[in-house]
Amino acid sequence: MTVHSSLQPYADAWTHSVEAISELVQPLVEGEWNRATPCPGWSVRDIVSHVIGIDCEQLGDPRPIHTLPRDLYHVVDEFTRYMEVQVDVRRHHTAPEMTAELEYTIIRRSRQLRNEKRDPSALVRGPLGLEVTLEHALRQRAFDVWVHEQDLRTALGKPGNLDSPGAHVTRDLLLEGLPKVVAKRAGAPVNSAVVLDVHGPLEFMRTVRVDADGRGSIDGAPSLGPAATLAMDWETYVRLACGRVRPQAVADRIKVEGDQAIADAILREFAVTP
Repeated sequence: MTVHSSLQPYADAWTHSVEAISELVQPLVEGEWNRATPCPGWSVRDIVSHVIGIDCEQLGDPRPIHTLPRDLYHVVDEFTRYMEVQVDVRRHHTAPEMTAELEYTIIRRSRQLRNEKRDPSALVRGPLGLEVTLEHALRQRAFDVWVHEQDLRTALGKPGNLDSPGAHVTRDLLLEGLPKVVAKRAGAPVNSAVVLDVHGPLEFMRTVRVDADGRGSIDGAPSLGPAATLAMDWETYVRLACGRVRPQAVADRIKVEGDQAIADAILREFAVTP
């Protein structure tokens, strides 16, 4: 147990997802590590490398000194270059090397989380060397590892854990980005409301309201006469919001009521993760 109760849900979610990843990849033969995943440009090995690398950084390990090849089409900016270093440095590691490093990293990180004494507001190193609060860092790790667990499950044909602790962290984090999607990026009209109705392993309904100044807010109260209602299953919501699939590819899993043009604009801008 961590000292601060506000950190415990994120530590628990990370533990649940990273142990699931370990179970998924432990029996894989060499060729299966090269399977493509829904995460653009990354194989099974690449995702596991990313999980290992970021947790090593959270442990305070120095980043590898490594020059990336120039032909990685998915590396498009400083953020993706930063993330790719921990991945590319492990691209030629064997299956036993990958599973051994993953297990060792889980042991070290679990011990760190159990013994965590810092305040949730303490500043720690985040991506690109930026400082973030410990609570923010742990929340992001819980989210990131659960989403990548789902990437691996899709690639390996082993669905599951869509309602695990990490799924709940992911739902809350993704919903925080929805007002900006609706109000700013999709340009929903002022003084309007848009309803998101999600069913499946996680079920919830949220209303995004756009005020007279064009600012968006979100709540759980129903809306009378929303401009548009978008209904979809939880897995589809995650895949869209995490940029794993385009709206056209899952159009048969989305039901729209109301203004189709507003709904289309929202779906075009739905991805809230890089």
